[in-house]
Amino acid sequence: MSLRLFNSLSRQVESFVPMTPGQVRMYVCGMTIYDLCHVGHARMMMAFDVVQRWLKASGYGVTYVRNITDIDDKIIRRAVERGITIRQLTDEMTLAMHQDIAALGIEPPTHEPRATEYVGQMLDLIGKLEHKGLAYRAANGDVNYAVRKFEGYGKLSGKSLDQLRAGERVAVDDGKQDPLDFVLWKAAKPEEPTDAKYESPYGAGRPGWHIECSAMACSLLGEQFDIHGGGLDLQFPHHENEIAQSEGASGKRFVNYWLHNGFVNVDNEKMSKSLGNFFTIRDVLKHHDGETMRFFMLRTQYRSPFNYSDAGLEDARNGLRRLYTALSSVDAGEVSLADIDWSQPHAARFKAAMDEDLNTPIALAVLFELAAELNRGSSLAVARLLKALGGVIGILQQSPQAYLQGDAASAGGLDVAGIESLIAARTEAKKARNFAESDRIRDELAAQGVVLKDGPQGTSWVKA
Repeated sequence: MSLRLFNSLSRQVESFVPMTPGQVRMYVCGMTIYDLCHVGHARMMMAFDVVQRWLKASGYGVTYVRNITDIDDKIIRRAVERGITIRQLTDEMTLAMHQDIAALGIEPPTHEPRATEYVGQMLDLIGKLEHKGLAYRAANGDVNYAVRKFEGYGKLSGKSLDQLRAGERVAVDDGKQDPLDFVLWKAAKPEEPTDAKYESPYGAGRPGWHIECSAMACSLLGEQFDIHGGGLDLQFPHHENEIAQSEGASGKRFVNYWLHNGFVNVDNEKMSKSLGNFFTIRDVLKHHDGETMRFFMLRTQYRSPFNYSDAGLEDARNGLRRLYTALSSVDAGEVSLADIDWSQPHAARFKAAMDEDLNTPIALAVLFELAAELNRGSSLAVARLLKALGGVIGILQQSPQAYLQGDAASAGGLDVAGIESLIAARTEAKKARNFAESDRIRDELAAQGVVLKDGPQGTSWVKA
């Protein structure tokens, strides 16, 4: 079966056919970089990390672009509040983002453009729109997009202009001809810092948010490309406006497949600072390792709402531990995609799940089937397949012993050295056929929540 993806534009699952055989071009809206990344950002970047990983596993060459928005009202305000330059703030937050998402096993994109490096391309695009009568200069110095002049506006959100107008709750700007019109170029305000202003044919100012992504995407991937992704909250107006700008300028279909990941809830409520249930990635990593967080997110298909909870994280930790415990009985060694025989029944089921709109929960179920098979009787081939398939989605690449010991130590109780000392004493007792002492040590460890597993490679342990 070939890869099928849910296309937000058609609102149905479609067979994926790239524009160029064997090559995929994908753009994903990244961070507006004024603060630390939160769980919602992690969900989005995880979702498209899995997309690009599976495309590569399916044999495609992938050019993956994920931008950084480094000029924006919130960025300017935060830099002023802290008394630093915009660049100092965005460099600091970009470094923090890279550290946080690396802990989750999120691979870097092929290109990570910063908006401020593409202002010239944005101005060129605005010029094309103005020439075509789709953009106009407002009395307040802004340049706006004339939404009603673009045929098909609303096709991504599935709403007509009249429906969108009926839902308009923002008063018409002095410079706008229609409330739905959006800004392409924002005229500079006297109170704004000098590093927030760029020279242009329209006077000093800065680009609007929507034009940034159109310019970066078209500059790096061309006027037409395969996949555009982002969070569901970006479908309207951001992605709708990207289509209007890009297709308005080129006269060509902008993107073939639009992918959107689901929202994040916390204990079944929308994540919000006002509700006090807002968590940064760093908040989570204080209590759980990055692979556990990754595994937790993989348990929900990318389009479904993701419910974050402490209980869910702990359950994910236990599940990941079970997979590593199964692997600990056999030294699988180094494995790669080349080691996967996709005709093998487990691998075929894994592939079928991923090919059906990246159904990671079903793919993980296959990994647990393999773990159960390992637990029934150690097999190098099964262990290697389990590790290789885990690697496809970014898990199970640590040494099982290192993971299990680190996981157990982080759970409290005996430290690693104390546990290892008791295990060594138990091993000596067994060699001396002092089974009463061996059993006593096992019971002592069990009382501390340490579960032992004897295997050909020795005794492994895990904190229950």
